[in-house]
Amino acid sequence: MPQIRPITDLRNTTEISELCHAKNEPLFITKNGYGDLVIMSIETYEEMIETIRTDAAIYEAEKEYNINGVLLDARETLSLLKRKHFG
Repeated sequence: MPQIRPITDLRNTTEISELCHAKNEPLFITKNGYGDLVIMSIETYEEMIETIRTDAAIYEAEKEYNINGVLLDARETLSLLKRKHFG
């Protein structure tokens, strides 16, 4: 369940920080009853960015496969890249 707090709770920075680190999820801040901000720990942010990058890479690979229908063997491709770039 998402954590939702009013903007006045931001006065207690230690509590807010502890909440963000304890739950590893965003904390939603409201202002006048409406969503205004999202706060999260750096670790949660980095995990979210890594997930987005991974999803984007998978999407691009699927799109490329749908266009040309060619699958490459991972071991062969990595071996080829190692030889090409590292001698």
